[in-house]
Amino acid sequence: MSYSEFTIEGRNAVLEAFRSGKTIDKLYVLDGCQDGPVLSIKREAKKQDTLLKYVTKERLDQLSGTGKHQGVIAVAAAYEYASVEEILAKAKEKNEPPFVFLLDNIEDPHNLGAIIRTANLAGAHGVIIPKNRAVGLTATVARTSAGALNYTPVARVTNLAKTIEDLKKEGLWFVCADMDGEIMYRQNLTGPIGLVIGSEGEGVGRLVKEKCDFTASIPMKGDIDSLNASVAAGVLAYEIVRQRLGM
Repeated sequence: MSYSEFTIEGRNAVLEAFRSGKTIDKLYVLDGCQDGPVLSIKREAKKQDTLLKYVTKERLDQLSGTGKHQGVIAVAAAYEYASVEEILAKAKEKNEPPFVFLLDNIEDPHNLGAIIRTANLAGAHGVIIPKNRAVGLTATVARTSAGALNYTPVARVTNLAKTIEDLKKEGLWFVCADMDGEIMYRQNLTGPIGLVIGSEGEGVGRLVKEKCDFTASIPMKGDIDSLNASVAAGVLAYEIVRQRLGM
């Protein structure tokens, strides 16, 4: 992942980016730095609920494209985020039961971009990602989505488990991709649905999985035990599409 295309470096530039309302995914700050300008930046980051990471000077130097970071680097989103309400509104506009992807622990921008592309082609109304332990809408994600980001809204939330609870009140129910789940072909995947996908290594987190209504697995006959996250999302998504079409 290249940071040079969407990083903002230097104290004045970062502070102005926050104050202008630019969407910042992450803020990297030199560990131990507590002077006035940095405290002001941190206050602005807190207002936006931006993920804050304290790192070494060596790490900042690695992330920096200019070498003049002054102890702070902000990673800005390449695209603006939507709200969960806007995703639901899109389903309502189309007079369709909501179909939403929820992604947990997806940190690879290529996976996220590919999943957004699949979500668009499968007719999903949007994608929801968490703020922590997840990649944001970087330029790499935008490129990998092959233009789907222009049509498929992506919302970023603080608490994925709480979001599932809120969406259940709107009538959605949730299926979690899990190797130990019931084979997907034996399940009813129609109606207003949220498809929850985790990373290859960690899968869906325990708290998020507990909020789901049930789990679904993909039958596999090979010698390894997991699919790439974007491939798994595609397989499950198109079983949902098949059932929604009544095929």
